[in-house]
Amino acid sequence: MQLTTDPNRFAQDLFTGLPRNYDFLEELLSLAQNGRWRREMISHVSQCSPRRVLDVATGTAGVAVELTRRTAANVTGIDITEAMLRQGATRVGRAAVSDRVTLLVGQAEKLPFPDNTFDGLTFTYLLRYVADPAATLRELARVLKPGAPMASLEFCVPTSRFWRAWWWMYTRGVLPVAGYLSGGREWSSVGRFLGPNISDHYARYPVSWTVQAWRDAGLVNVDTRAMSLGGGLVMWAQKPAS
Repeated sequence: MQLTTDPNRFAQDLFTGLPRNYDFLEELLSLAQNGRWRREMISHVSQCSPRRVLDVATGTAGVAVELTRRTAANVTGIDITEAMLRQGATRVGRAAVSDRVTLLVGQAEKLPFPDNTFDGLTFTYLLRYVADPAATLRELARVLKPGAPMASLEFCVPTSRFWRAWWWMYTRGVLPVAGYLSGGREWSSVGRFLGPNISDHYARYPVSWTVQAWRDAGLVNVDTRAMSLGGGLVMWAQKPAS
């Protein structure tokens, strides 16, 4: 499975068949690390006591719901895949936070909000599915209020040669089989796609490039934390106060 010249359409096609088992399989295929990575990302937004947060690439609204538990904020989740958002609406209802979470169909590259709207912003597993990561980061920064934090979570490639070899074997060998056994054909396809896609992304956009792209988007105090031996990456920064 190759990423086409229209990353938005590709992401829609990739994720439309996944929502029913998405949350369980996300934990399984990340070796139960995804929840810990999310909490780390959210901590860099929740500590600022935001009142209104935007969660981009919200998927099934896992981060949006967790934000309501960790903050008093109202949360807007936006995603391009309607099937994921339908599952997210069910999750929001089960968590009894429908009065605090709004889910919208939309693109990260063209957010339907005015400048300086949100007190905080999160995004997960996004930059591998947009045509221009730098332009997308500028758009995300645009809707932040001055002084507001932004934080992200992405898969990553371990820097250690030893752990990178194990990561390569896991993503190329284990993921497709585990995906098929636990989620069927759709998740087997995702398992085959994920490892090469992550490798290709960081070959084009290394972490150092991404840090600079956050700065070029006008953000300050950019920092990163490698998670789980380098398999995950949390980044955070702030929009300047003035």
